[in-house]
Amino acid sequence: MIAGCSTMAQDVHVDGTVWQPDEQTAYPTGHWDVLGGQNLLVQWTAFDDMSLIDGSALPTAPYRIDWQRIGQQPWARNVILGLATYPSEPKARANVAKLVTQSLDIARVPVPLHVTGYYFPVEVDPSWKDVSAFAARLADLPRPLWITVYDQSNIGPVPLADWLQTWLPPDVGIFFQDGCGVYAREPRIARQYLDVLSERFGKQRIRVIAEAFRPTGGETFRPATAEEIRPQLLAYKGYSVYLFDGPHYVSDSTIRLLAPEASAHKGL
Repeated sequence: MIAGCSTMAQDVHVDGTVWQPDEQTAYPTGHWDVLGGQNLLVQWTAFDDMSLIDGSALPTAPYRIDWQRIGQQPWARNVILGLATYPSEPKARANVAKLVTQSLDIARVPVPLHVTGYYFPVEVDPSWKDVSAFAARLADLPRPLWITVYDQSNIGPVPLADWLQTWLPPDVGIFFQDGCGVYAREPRIARQYLDVLSERFGKQRIRVIAEAFRPTGGETFRPATAEEIRPQLLAYKGYSVYLFDGPHYVSDSTIRLLAPEASAHKGL
């Protein structure tokens, strides 16, 4: 019992936070850096043919982002900049060429951020039969480049790695969605995916997205509790972990429970 309490009290760590910009989180606030996260993955800067960055060829979105402020946050010292997408996955997959063109336009616009890489926000999984055409388009995008991979159908870590090896360019990094937020798998199984992927592609190319949400029924989700998130972060120790997503799902009260010592030290 004492050992169990000790485990619950220890601080857990992340390397970064994902932010999926929308009107609700246009002014994101939080202390994800208390967990160690100094890296921000901005999921997209253009969506549905609208831009969140001034100066691109696209019409501006109906809400604005203060990028100057974002760049000054301790949880955004290093930014992987998401490019253009359609939030509808079928539409995004059907319009890759158009999204690449929009993404190249977005990437040319200066932003007041320390950009360390780029993210193409069209997610892939083994159900995508014509993924080779997607792979060919990745060659046009700026580097360093990252994409998201998931395995909703649970084909397993080795078959997933085999599939990726047939088409993934050797200079593109992988954010693996752990699937815990939709109960696709337990953290210990997600860890097996990370081990196989890192052995196959190199650990420096693998990062993990720890889903910090849980379903409430239908298409809606709630923030995961600290007790739900903690096993994920403990299971992925040694890997670069990003919380999805901080502004929507990981509040300061959750951070205090996940990292009580660091929170007390920083006065959170």
